[in-house]
Amino acid sequence: MTTTSRRTIGNTAVAVGSPWLFFAVSVGATWLFWLSAIAFGLRFDSAAGILLLLAGLAAPGVAGIGFVYLVYGTRGRADFWARITEVRRIGVRWFAIILLLPVAVTLVAAAVDLLLGGSGLVWGEGVSEFGTNPAAILPALFFVTLPPILEELGWRGYALDRLQLHWSALGASLILGVVWSLWHLPLFFIPGSFQHDMVGFGTIGFWLFTIGIVSLSPAFTWVYNHTARSILGIILLHGWVNFTAETLEVADPAYYLHWILLAVVLTVIWGPKTLTRADDVPHPPTDSER
Repeated sequence: MTTTSRRTIGNTAVAVGSPWLFFAVSVGATWLFWLSAIAFGLRFDSAAGILLLLAGLAAPGVAGIGFVYLVYGTRGRADFWARITEVRRIGVRWFAIILLLPVAVTLVAAAVDLLLGGSGLVWGEGVSEFGTNPAAILPALFFVTLPPILEELGWRGYALDRLQLHWSALGASLILGVVWSLWHLPLFFIPGSFQHDMVGFGTIGFWLFTIGIVSLSPAFTWVYNHTARSILGIILLHGWVNFTAETLEVADPAYYLHWILLAVVLTVIWGPKTLTRADDVPHPPTDSER
């Protein structure tokens, strides 16, 4: 089976490998669980709500694995699992970049915010309350572990490769970023979620969050393409971005503006085609490739 695998439904030939089909399945499955929580009036801090939250979070990853096995042959499937387990793909240099990048963006944003009369850098709630309530750090630990794993097996593990077959690295990043951002939308209507309790739908914070998610995507692609398409590296980056944002808080306008500026800088320096100095991005092998 090659990357052009197709199935016929009625009179319409549907490319199984299409990223749009993957997006439809992933977003549709997630929204099915999360809209069910809204329909039944469940909170995400209730037992039933947590189950629906986790089921929705798992949809991109489960779909990503499923599509890998539908679209690719033996070599492509082995490549997928290798990108999750092979630490050497990241290397010391890029491991350091993964650790330093979110911290650097946060600190620069805090410095600019402070110069403009803002509060600059403050400790997150989990850190400030840790001395009296160690359990306060649990939300940060949750966001650094499970969501990045469940999401990135699909977003970068499958969809980004498919997008980069037809679009530039920057174009693929922006498409994926928009889908990734919209995927979060039901969370703004479910009590017990960060998006509902701390941001709110239709607020300035909502628009900053929505645009901000898109702005993260080029940096993720930059790291992904430089680490031999390491899914593990992206899981680490996603988790560390989450943890940094949970523990080192900066005003949203300054924070997200600097991720946008970073995307511009990366594009100018590395070029929009691959976000690397190479002419072509690496791609999953097919069984015909030796």
